[in-house]
Amino acid sequence: MANDNSNNITLEDLAALAGVSVSTVSRALNDHHSISTKTKQKIWALAKEQGYAFRRYMPAGPLGAAGAIAIVLPRTHGRPLPLAHPFFLELLANIGEAARDRGCDFTVSHTAPANYDDLYLAATANRADGVIFLGQGDLHEAFNQLAATDARFVVWGAQLPGQKYCSIGSDNFLGGRRATLHLARLGRKRIVFLGETHPEAAQRREGYLDALRESGLEPEPSLVLPVDFELESADAAVSRLLRRGATFDAIFASSDLIALGAIRALQRAGLKVPQDVAIVGYDDMMLSRLSTPALSTIKQDTSKAGRLLVSRILDENGDHRPETLPTDLIVRESCGA
Repeated sequence: MANDNSNNITLEDLAALAGVSVSTVSRALNDHHSISTKTKQKIWALAKEQGYAFRRYMPAGPLGAAGAIAIVLPRTHGRPLPLAHPFFLELLANIGEAARDRGCDFTVSHTAPANYDDLYLAATANRADGVIFLGQGDLHEAFNQLAATDARFVVWGAQLPGQKYCSIGSDNFLGGRRATLHLARLGRKRIVFLGETHPEAAQRREGYLDALRESGLEPEPSLVLPVDFELESADAAVSRLLRRGATFDAIFASSDLIALGAIRALQRAGLKVPQDVAIVGYDDMMLSRLSTPALSTIKQDTSKAGRLLVSRILDENGDHRPETLPTDLIVRESCGA
């Protein structure tokens, strides 16, 4: 519990509580490299607990800031998510806009947590007001464990069974279902799914399978292809499908970047989009509007997501429950209607 007389807390008080020297406390609050991470965590936690305004020791921007947020991208399947991914760049931009509207600074961390200990370190070994994790990858249970600590964090990602932490994400199941139903209603009978094993992609795949069943189409395992969230991975997967002589007339891709990779492979093979193969992506990145043909897609509201992610960190008495955002089907040239 914070000290009710927080304005009277001094460096000497913190030093006595931590059992270290005043100079150690001062260096820890300034994030000095000579102080161990464990000691910094201890002192920062004490400062927060005692209501000590240690943010005045942080480097200030030109006009100062009312708060600070750290952005962290966890590892998934042993790899860090790429900072250069167009969707994450757009989401980061919207988080930045929301933070700026609140007079808050944000930083993108170099860390890429791979387990609970990494998550705990990322969430506590900093002087930010809280941490936004972009994606949970395969760390769902680790995030549940982190939720039992005092760490202040929110996750951009799917809402999962048994979840104990706050997440903001789109309705992946409904988005996948809506995309696939649209293709089926256009008369497409053999619809490929391209996606990875991320929780979000898995939920989009479930929506795809549900839509096939509703449309009277039999799901075919050979048309469900695992790919990374990368253009090259999708290009290679569709090229392999064509070399095998597989017949298909539509693709639902679990991201716009995957859809663009699929279009590249189809066009290289002499196939026309949407005449031969109709395609719907997922995200509505700026690239989807500029592609040839322009990409039909499921829109995620990253502007609203950015505002909600920031508010979950900064609003002390606000709503910290998970929230699932609606999605919209954006019809452009790549599906023909």
